[in-house]
Amino acid sequence: MTTLYFSLISLTSTPTTTSSNHTILNFKPIIPTTHVLNLVPSLVFSATTPKRHRSLTPFAVAEETATVSDVSSRKLYVGNIPRTVNDDELANIVQEHGAVEKTEVMYDKYSGRSRRFAFVTMKTVEDANAVIEKLNGTKIGGREVKVNITEKPLQTVDSPSLQSEESEFIDSPYKVYVGNLAKTVTSDILKNFFSEKGKVLSSKVSRVPGTSKSTGFGFVTFSSDEDVETAISSFNNSLLEGQNIRVNKA
Repeated sequence: MTTLYFSLISLTSTPTTTSSNHTILNFKPIIPTTHVLNLVPSLVFSATTPKRHRSLTPFAVAEETATVSDVSSRKLYVGNIPRTVNDDELANIVQEHGAVEKTEVMYDKYSGRSRRFAFVTMKTVEDANAVIEKLNGTKIGGREVKVNITEKPLQTVDSPSLQSEESEFIDSPYKVYVGNLAKTVTSDILKNFFSEKGKVLSSKVSRVPGTSKSTGFGFVTFSSDEDVETAISSFNNSLLEGQNIRVNKA
């Protein structure tokens, strides 16, 4: 490797004259005060180079971020599907319009019933766009389905309130399913509405995972079967927040 030493030797010194009238220059070395300059600076760091400038660019982090972004652009929300449709059946329907990577129908953890929506991850963005174009607004099992790119996640500030709402729900064998809820209905509104005709233990509006968006249905629990029957007879097809709700045993 070639290095430069021109600054290391001084040619200025007192000349000495010999008897033969020859002049001899005396070279006096100078102690270098800086490191030798290297011709390949990209491979060598001087002592004065700040450590923060020596680190490598975190390519792995960038690649990971790109991967997450790529998946979100290929993941579809499929809503209002029939309760009888399972993962395999939905995959068979969707793959007619593009290559499917993963299908997941969502089920309620208390009742085990389908929540009437699913997430489908396609293999490419083009496949995802094709499915939206071909299936959104069409009917599956007599129900008009909604297909779009998945909702954006909630901001962190909103997450604790929804987690608290989920953890505070009191399950019970005496429970009703409430469907066709308006998007404005909250768990408190649902509880107050049903409390007019019985003693409500708890209530919960179901939401699309990772978002604040209502799925359009919820559950209300009671302390007795009599309260359940009263709720069904009193509130089925009644008006709540501008929509006629459906109430039946869960």
